[in-house]
Amino acid sequence: MLRPCTSQLACRAFSTARIATRPSDLVGNTPLLALSSSLVPDHLKGKVIVKMESMGPCSSVKDRLGLSMINAAEADGTLKPGMTLVEPTSGNTGIALAFIARERGYKLILTMPETMSVERRMMLLALGADVVLTPKETAVSGAVAKAEEIMVELGEQGHMLQQFKNPANPKIHRETTGPEIWADSGENVDVFVSGVGTGGTLTGTSQFFKGYEGTPGVKPDMHVVAVEPQEQMLLTDAMGGEKIGEQGPHKIQGMGAGIIPDVIDLSLVDEIVPIHSDKAMEVASRMWLEEGLPVGVSAGAIVAATLDVMSRPEMEGKTAVAIVPSFGERYFTHPMFEEISQKAHSLEKQPLPEPFDNREYGFATERG
Repeated sequence: MLRPCTSQLACRAFSTARIATRPSDLVGNTPLLALSSSLVPDHLKGKVIVKMESMGPCSSVKDRLGLSMINAAEADGTLKPGMTLVEPTSGNTGIALAFIARERGYKLILTMPETMSVERRMMLLALGADVVLTPKETAVSGAVAKAEEIMVELGEQGHMLQQFKNPANPKIHRETTGPEIWADSGENVDVFVSGVGTGGTLTGTSQFFKGYEGTPGVKPDMHVVAVEPQEQMLLTDAMGGEKIGEQGPHKIQGMGAGIIPDVIDLSLVDEIVPIHSDKAMEVASRMWLEEGLPVGVSAGAIVAATLDVMSRPEMEGKTAVAIVPSFGERYFTHPMFEEISQKAHSLEKQPLPEPFDNREYGFATERG
């Protein structure tokens, strides 16, 4: 028998209780945060707000993608109990799939480039996934090829969700990310900025703003900015722009997959801003130190691009929302943290003041 409420406040809290019944119920509804530290220059013409996708249950925007793809596959009957999920990933999609696979009882095999951080690998293994590394020279394309090989071996017992092609990818952002930004900003957003990995976040959110398949958008004139690594300007090239500097490997994990995903709709993009890995790492580090926000290097790239865009005279009085894709703690072996890592490993214990008696702290003897 339920106890009666003992006060008006208790009754109100009881009637509005929100208790999740499984981890995937926690996906979405991430907060917006206005940047206000010295990271934001005085000459900035507009306001910069970040959407903290790093605050999801497994700390990345890919939580939405993993949930959407598995839900869709279960709904259409292509994913059945006892089957094995296979997916190429740069890490965060794999982590999202891993926690939902544990929740739903599926085996999961993930293929990923060897350049992905040890923290990501450990997360995947801790969640019970099998991890297969592929050569860094082949980037995500190599991981895709390996996943397809594994699928051949599994036959009908395997199912590949194909995040780069799956319509459930942009769908979840069209139905959740975009509406959340619009509502939480008080319907006051002029610029939307996102990095491009699969292209799902950029595409689905932009479809909500600009319109999709005959459904009008809430903000058709939204200025949409795609961010890609300067060292791998495939999107710029696809839209007829000129590449800057030497092209090749980059250090912005989660972006610049080395392919133009089927999911992305470049017709929604108003401009592409390339950011060099060094600049991305610099801004990400400043977000840690000046905003107190533990973010990954991709967030550094996205915020760097946003600050550049919002410094233009035409952005006077306008508001930008930028995606912070993931939490920074899973990147500690990334080159961005090399100096911090060296400092942490070189720390030495210091002598205690004398006299020091452990018995004052509950130990049996003077020195413990």
